[in-house]
Amino acid sequence: MNNEAMVHTLEMHGYIKSRRVKDAFLKVDRANFVPEEHRSHAYFDDPIPIGHAQTISAPSMVAVMLELLDVFEGAKVLEVGTGSGYNACLMGCIGAEVYSIERIPELRKLAKKNMENCPCKDNVHLLLGDGSVGYEEEAPYDRIIVTCGAPDIPEPLKEQLKCGGIMVIPVGGTFFQELYVLRKERHGWRKRVWGDVAFVPLVGRYGHRWA
Repeated sequence: MNNEAMVHTLEMHGYIKSRRVKDAFLKVDRANFVPEEHRSHAYFDDPIPIGHAQTISAPSMVAVMLELLDVFEGAKVLEVGTGSGYNACLMGCIGAEVYSIERIPELRKLAKKNMENCPCKDNVHLLLGDGSVGYEEEAPYDRIIVTCGAPDIPEPLKEQLKCGGIMVIPVGGTFFQELYVLRKERHGWRKRVWGDVAFVPLVGRYGHRWA
């Protein structure tokens, strides 16, 4: 299997729905974002360890979250949890301006190296810090995506999302969560639950523990 075949499979099973998400997946080869020892499994629909007790999500989960987030060209996006940089690169190739925060220095360094192969790397800004407090310097954001499980929706992220903006975030326990899709409206929040998911925990001031 290659990247194109993976994308075809994701589309066939309904995970990829929009042209812009499909085009981004075709531009960004997942193999460039997984450790060398796992490259033979790069196109399988499975999460893959990237070190430091973190993973790159299964391609189907990445596609689902991007479709729910409804990223558009020119959007300003905050990502909490850079990991290997795959999701940030995909959003950059949709045409978004992406600010991606990673708390683990070694993973930020890895993502920066991986990003050398990203055709839209100039659209992505890699930051080091506590993603649970967001990145106020560039707020407000059109979209916020959290790629780790939070015990609740961090207040700073609520504040940093534009009115009319969308946040996709797994909320629940340390091991299992529900994937929330939130739209910030003038008089409150509209929430729907996509379904059950399993993400590594959000670590930070507004996460499961402070590290």
